[in-house]
Amino acid sequence: MNGRERVLSALNHNESKPIPADFGATPVTGIHVSCVAELREYYGLEKRLIKTSETGQMLGEIDDDLKDILGASTVAVPGFRDFFGLRQENWKEWRTPWGQTVLVPGEFSTTEDDGNVYIYPQGDMSAKASGRMPKSGYFFDAIVRQHPIDDDNLNPDDNLEEFPERTDDEIADWVTRIKSVQGSGRAVCANFGGTALGDIALVPASFMKDPKGIRDLEEWYMSTLIRTDYLHEIFDRQTDIAVKNLAKLNAAAGDLVDVVFICGTDFGTQISTFCSAETYKELYMPYYKKMNNWIHENTNWKTFKHSCGAIESFIPLLAESGFEIINPVQCSATGMDAELIKEKHGANVTFWGGGVDTQKILPFGTPAEVREQTLRRCEIFSKCGGFVFNSIHNIQAKTPVENIVAMVDALKEFNK
Repeated sequence: MNGRERVLSALNHNESKPIPADFGATPVTGIHVSCVAELREYYGLEKRLIKTSETGQMLGEIDDDLKDILGASTVAVPGFRDFFGLRQENWKEWRTPWGQTVLVPGEFSTTEDDGNVYIYPQGDMSAKASGRMPKSGYFFDAIVRQHPIDDDNLNPDDNLEEFPERTDDEIADWVTRIKSVQGSGRAVCANFGGTALGDIALVPASFMKDPKGIRDLEEWYMSTLIRTDYLHEIFDRQTDIAVKNLAKLNAAAGDLVDVVFICGTDFGTQISTFCSAETYKELYMPYYKKMNNWIHENTNWKTFKHSCGAIESFIPLLAESGFEIINPVQCSATGMDAELIKEKHGANVTFWGGGVDTQKILPFGTPAEVREQTLRRCEIFSKCGGFVFNSIHNIQAKTPVENIVAMVDALKEFNK
């Protein structure tokens, strides 16, 4: 089987080797630009500047030659714009604060102040900066640009501005981008956008020049309790728009896509869920169900849900909401023991991630410890299929290349 066939087999819960792996097909399964460069050097590949596939987290594009070595079974569909609304074109060089020269979009515009780097939405330096890379940092944090909130005059349109119905030209562009990754033999993973319900990374709208509505993270979390009618109206109208866009995309290129990234809304902290099951079922589930039900009734796409943290109790709810794929499988969080969640929930969802801990073992352990954990996780999660290998979330800067290689080698060792 090629990579695509391995992914589809795993999603259908068929146990087989080699197990599929994802490196860089989504914004939560990537590798920092610095680590991509170090991997290319380690494996003796052609030296080239690394292109940022996602500017906010400074993830690096993984070219086919490196994908072949890593054993990647997936491929991403390039998006129109990145986290800061920058068009993914006209690439230019940028010298990072840590001394690496990378390729960034032509609209990429920054200023510096006391070692901090500030980035601007859509490259418009007349707008307020929407991201900040702190001194000695390796990625950008969103800057909250909240207007004063008048609860008596809140307008849901303000929080729907970033969810327009796609034009025919935009659909045609998506089709071109989807077709550009065909023929790789890898599963096509698309992030069409517009389907995230209250993703806290997107609430500040770092890609917009002057976002209105509720854009402060604390205010948004409070809104799940004190402004539920407002959020219901946003989610209801957003979901209707999303379904219309998905219908257009499916009509144009449905058979060319295998996996769709739906949402990155986190429901877990390190030790618990951030809301009750009742809140999830009342506020989020109806809209997830509506999108996922439409997808399953009209396409062959598998739907991908990202949520960090201690979400063991939510896994049945996510499955009931129509998600087949759960990521990043944070086994270090409370109640997320690998054997436990595989035994309890492995028949109902595919675990996409969980291969090795990126908080402690991968960045700070020894290669031997990385190998041991990787082999053990593969043994646990691959039983009866339903597993696509990836680390737990993105591989961060300063992760020793020897440890990343130990992870890759352990995956290959298991697959033999």
